[in-house]
This record gives sequence, C-alpha cells and structure tokens, in this order.
Amino acid sequence: VQLQASGGGLVQAGGSLRLSCAASGRTFSTYYMAWFRQAPGKERAFVAAISGTTYYADPVKGRFTISRDNAKNTVYLQMNSLKPEDMAVYYCAANKYWSSGYYYSSQYDSWGQGTLVTVSS
Repeated sequence: VQLQASGGGLVQAGGSLRLSCAASGRTFSTYYMAWFRQAPGKERAFVAAISGTTYYADPVKGRFTISRDNAKNTVYLQMNSLKPEDMAVYYCAANKYWSSGYYYSSQYDSWGQGTLVTVSS
C-alpha cells in the first residue's frame, strides 16, 4: 500500500489540526494503521495506532484521536490542545499484520512521506 500524508501546518499552542493519510489499493481496510512523529534531533516516536481498537502514546492521550474511513481509504489524526513539544514531522504507517509491538516503527512496512506540524508558543 502507498501512503500520502497531508494536513500539517503552523498552529498556535492550544490550537488544533487534522492530519490525513490517503492510501492506495483495494485492501486498505485490512491494514493496521499508525501515526509516528519525529522531532529534530530525536528518534521517530509512536503517536497512535488503530486496529479494531485505538492505542495512544502517553503524551498525546486525551488530546489526539486516530480514526479511519475505509470507504475513503484514509486514516486521520485529530490533534487538539497542541503544545510546542508536539512539533515534529508526522508520518503515517501501515502494516498488513497486527503486532503487539505496534509502537515500534520497525513493525510497519509502508510509510507516507511525512507532513510537518509546527506549533508556536
């Protein structure tokens, strides 16, 4: 599956953004999807994942929501109450097979190109 992320931009602290990740292919609904982010000088970090259940990293719980629309082959990340520490390049990822190690980037075999989120204080 090929992925195309979009929706990043500049937002003030406390604001909101919604990221989208459009997938190609007819089997999107069978893939497990996730969002990761990478801040300058830091490793890529897990943000959220969705299978039949949603999973979130502790720093974003209660503020971010991952969802998917299989009819549109798209996964979303709604980000509310953004903080300067949320500033990063956000990547969507897909994996055909669910793993209990869903928070490891190595578990995913397809990646979008990344979209930059900038949060001003």
